[in-house]
Amino acid sequence: MIDLYYWGTPNGHKITIALEEMGLEYQIFPINILENDQFQPDFLRISPNNKIPAIVDQHGPNGEAISVFESGAILQYLGRKTGLYYPADEQERVEVEQWLMWQTGGFGPMLGQNHHFSKFAPERIAYPTERFVNETKRLYKVLNQQLIGQKYVAGSYSIADMAILPWILRYEWQQIDLDDYPYVKEYVERLTARPAVQKALSIQVD
Repeated sequence: MIDLYYWGTPNGHKITIALEEMGLEYQIFPINILENDQFQPDFLRISPNNKIPAIVDQHGPNGEAISVFESGAILQYLGRKTGLYYPADEQERVEVEQWLMWQTGGFGPMLGQNHHFSKFAPERIAYPTERFVNETKRLYKVLNQQLIGQKYVAGSYSIADMAILPWILRYEWQQIDLDDYPYVKEYVERLTARPAVQKALSIQVD
């Protein structure tokens, strides 16, 4: 059994998608980031960066419990644990890791800043809004190019796709028209047709 400390954000969705795709048993412990639950001492012992998601695997290495924070690290851990969607072949693994790091280091953070300045900032400030919208468009262009001639970002379906998809699903917050990125649009349609993805995205917590 895996304990998932979760809220319904793109980073949270990454892990529910992985858990559903990998067929792992899990239970959700809601961390309401709107009420600052992420700063509670019990959660900080699991996630010292006070961010969701985090997991505790009750049956980790050597049968002992292990906690993991940071979504990319969790995806890699679950991929190693199950042997699913994270290839053992080094060349294939590097391809997956490149795109996973592209997401955790760029696609997620830049789109997150776009969300903040485009949707949530108390006043619209032109310079940062334009900067992050433009960077978002550049990253979508990179992804669109990568998807030409292949169904998934690293060739076969992987934890990299699980990381990327949830951020695209908020494209309307990002001033993005998916029709401008036809291969990304097809990619979203392909991934959201998967039953495990549909189940993961349907999870509601309060």
